[in-house]
Amino acid sequence: MLSVYHPIVSVKEDDILDIVKVFGTNVRKYRTELAVSQEKFAEMCGLHRTYISDIERFQRSISLDNIQKIADAPGIETYKLFIEHH
Repeated sequence: MLSVYHPIVSVKEDDILDIVKVFGTNVRKYRTELAVSQEKFAEMCGLHRTYISDIERFQRSISLDNIQKIADAPGIETYKLFIEHH
């Protein structure tokens, strides 16, 4: 298992995968609440449809710029994309 050491925080590969899953799940949640396709949502974000698909399938890590674009499309606070809902 991959671990990243930092003097204050130690991050494990599983933790990174979890945040990718939470983010992707929330992107799908907010997109479906808007009742738009991946293609339309990608257009709203200024991104490609396959990029949105990859995010929703937990296949892609996302740059900070694109995180902001994705939050701006449905008009939500960026942090809400990182909150796990049960």
